[in-house]
Amino acid sequence: MNNVVTDAINLKSYNLKDSDKIVVMYSKDLGLIRGVAKGVKKPKSRLGARMDSLVANKVMLYKGKNLDTICQAEALNTFKDSRQDFDKLMYSSYVSEIISIFGVEDDPSSKEVYDLFYKVLDRIASAKSKKDVMIAVIKFQLKMMLIVGFGLEFDSCLCCREEILNEDMYFSIQMGGVVCEECNKDLGVKLKLHHKMRDFMQAMMQFDFNFESEYDKKATDKVCDVCFNLLNEYIQSHTDKKIKSISVLNV
Repeated sequence: MNNVVTDAINLKSYNLKDSDKIVVMYSKDLGLIRGVAKGVKKPKSRLGARMDSLVANKVMLYKGKNLDTICQAEALNTFKDSRQDFDKLMYSSYVSEIISIFGVEDDPSSKEVYDLFYKVLDRIASAKSKKDVMIAVIKFQLKMMLIVGFGLEFDSCLCCREEILNEDMYFSIQMGGVVCEECNKDLGVKLKLHHKMRDFMQAMMQFDFNFESEYDKKATDKVCDVCFNLLNEYIQSHTDKKIKSISVLNV
């Protein structure tokens, strides 16, 4: 069968000809896909704005030898509230870039990644404050790294495996988690982490986007900024590609 129907979110696009574009999408069933949107730049195109970045569609693709062709697209969500707010748009773009970097074709985790991508974009769009946006993105950062096999360890020291309770610890970017003070005497990790900050990130990794915990309510803008930057540094350490959108985020 040459036609495939799947839900997909547009990541970016490239000009192909005078009126055509190649659209890169992350799909629920196939992972990262690319399709030609023929005539999309014409005023009367049936695809039109549905091929804009950060739009979720149900798309029909005709499978080609090298590139698929996008035959139809039905908009599922345009996340329109994010398009009218600079912070929301920039953090949505950041999330999209992370998906582009870690997403792969024929991804066995495509449904899990797609659902995470859709949920975070939807939560960003409906957020009432920048703090709410940041919390959504922090949840995404933690959950995305868990899906791709780089989940962080917060419960126990990565060296001695002893549980770390209400005490300060150190966070190792290289090791991917926390180290107790005793073990760090030999390691020399410089980034000290308060146990309440650890508890916050641990909660964000566990809770869904539509659940507001006590940690969400008590979190300050500063806590969110520190956690976001820490997690971004960890994510950056697992890719050779520079995360470009971070340069325009005011954190």
